[in-house]
Amino acid sequence: MTPWEMAAVLAAGTGAGAVNAVVGSGTLITFPVLLATGLPPVTATVSNGLGLVPGSISAVIGYREELRGQGRRALLLGIGAVLGGLAGAVLLLTLPASAFERIVPVLVGLALVLVACQPLIARRLRRRPAGSRTRRDGGPLLFTGMALASVYGGYFSAAQGIIYVSLMGMLLDDTLQRLNAVKNVLAAVVSTVAAVVFLFFAEFDWTAVVLIAAGSALGGLIGARVGRRFSPAVLRALIVSVGTLALVHLVTH
Repeated sequence: MTPWEMAAVLAAGTGAGAVNAVVGSGTLITFPVLLATGLPPVTATVSNGLGLVPGSISAVIGYREELRGQGRRALLLGIGAVLGGLAGAVLLLTLPASAFERIVPVLVGLALVLVACQPLIARRLRRRPAGSRTRRDGGPLLFTGMALASVYGGYFSAAQGIIYVSLMGMLLDDTLQRLNAVKNVLAAVVSTVAAVVFLFFAEFDWTAVVLIAAGSALGGLIGARVGRRFSPAVLRALIVSVGTLALVHLVTH
């Protein structure tokens, strides 16, 4: 990488860490930057997954107050996250690169739709009467849904956090901030599980991993402490803009 490319990857990692802590979808910032440096899509995805682990952990630390009293919930859903994240990572490494290159534009497009529709999803969740939600732990439906979302996260993590919060918001009666804290825990679990698989069985770029790791660790703390003060509309516009560029790049190359 050139010095300018290294600076861009570091900045993207910081932005992704902050965005992941607040809403998710940070991969839509880092992924196109890694592609622009010349990394193949699968290598870029693996390097990105490894690099974002410190950011996920720092986001959990930043949201530790909101996690109080949610140990059982996080543990139960974390089991599904481990299984799903492992399955997603294995799929990434076993499916041919050509399949990944065909699937990723669809996943990026789906992620962009979820990000763009997040305000509508949030409004619908707020309108749901408390009595229409299931029991405290969400039951088998929530566990299954979160495990499947974790498969997606282990394969390609863009908008994984939004899927988590949407599922929990529909099936749990709790504040969005507390659900966001659990989301950060599950994202960290999936990232870590996938990272262990990638370290032993995947090709990655150490320079990209180190730069994203450094940036995401800082960004996760910034996002947890300050990011909630940012305008959601600004964050959403940034994610959609960068993600659209990534989608165009993927489709045209």
